[in-house]
Amino acid sequence: MDEPQALEDLIPKPGALGFSGSAERARHEMQGPFTLPPGPEAFSFALYQSTGVGLIPGHSLELLENSAVFERMLEDIRAARSSVHILVYIWRPCELSDRVVEALVERARAGVACRVVVDPVGSEEIRGDRDFDQKVERVLTAAGVEVHYYRLLAGKVLGRLLGRSHQKLVIVDGRIGYTGGFGIWRVWEGDGLTPDEWRDTHVRVEGPEVRRMQLSFARHWQESGGGLIPPSAFPEAEARGPCAAGFIDSAGKLGLTDAERMVRMVIAAARERIWIANAYFSPPNAILEQLEEKCRQGVEIRILGPGPNHDVPVMRASQRSTYERLLAAGARIWEYQPSMMHAKTLLVDDWLAVVGSTNLDSLSLNKLKEGSLVIHDAAFVRKLVRGWAKDLRHSKEINLENGGRTNPWRRLARRATQLLGQDR
Repeated sequence: MDEPQALEDLIPKPGALGFSGSAERARHEMQGPFTLPPGPEAFSFALYQSTGVGLIPGHSLELLENSAVFERMLEDIRAARSSVHILVYIWRPCELSDRVVEALVERARAGVACRVVVDPVGSEEIRGDRDFDQKVERVLTAAGVEVHYYRLLAGKVLGRLLGRSHQKLVIVDGRIGYTGGFGIWRVWEGDGLTPDEWRDTHVRVEGPEVRRMQLSFARHWQESGGGLIPPSAFPEAEARGPCAAGFIDSAGKLGLTDAERMVRMVIAAARERIWIANAYFSPPNAILEQLEEKCRQGVEIRILGPGPNHDVPVMRASQRSTYERLLAAGARIWEYQPSMMHAKTLLVDDWLAVVGSTNLDSLSLNKLKEGSLVIHDAAFVRKLVRGWAKDLRHSKEINLENGGRTNPWRRLARRATQLLGQDR
């Protein structure tokens, strides 16, 4: 860790973070290049200025890959004493769902307050079926679990269709939190090495920022018609370990969201490397330009995205439209081959990481409700590095000769996916 700096040294000089008084400001953009003083303290202060959240010490973290998250999560749910809160984008009937339902029913009948919020686009309504209603919700509510839908699609107006919650949160007793890329569906079972089993990354956290995760759930709960959550669900924050962390809760709005602010700050912090694993990698031009600038500064840029197994083909084309310019700048790019690569992680130098639900595409950064845990912990970063080493054994490196060049279809796909996230 760098030596502590005086407070005035942590305050970027005018324009250093890219804000300007020019006409560009009217476009709600942050202008680069970004320059931060080195070190975790400076980064935390910059993140706080930009999002209102800094890195707070006192956390215990577990990196959980693929279906391992559910074994750990179900242990915690079955041990819950006061409350279990679940917020997911996708919850569909399957064997995994049956296990979660069984645990919630048992806890609810034992007097534990269990609350669930699902997004109807991911879980049911957009497909026109009622499987969640018939096979999950009815069983849960019969046992005393409260279930609500986030922003029902009344009229299916485009703005409402895009303004979804993509967050994934599980909070147990207000003291244990989970986030990552998970949903409750069969594709999140297994080890991510076959086409039907997605590759994903999640984190279990104990410590002060669980309270902020609980707050995010509470705000979803209110908007879904659930009212206020009792104060007992917000126990006093306790230090549980050595890691510093901050939970960034972002919502779509006119102007720059906290999700994009967070991504820009994390990239700006890099001095040696930025490794990005992301399911929908097609960031706005401002972020692409920031990555190109980091390449010119000698920072190692690695991108790992989905390969031929992709759930949204137009997004893969949009993703591939970014390759040519990144490769020209000096970045290295891989595509994961066995299955859909659904993780949303960033790794910076040897001390900073991000795990959560935030994708690097215009829709996620500008329209959706997202949440990610920003982590300062060298041991956690080393675990992510080991996961990268394993994933690259199952990935294909892309160059200009084997898929890295753009073409009219890819450019069109990128324009279409960028349009979804534009201010309206």
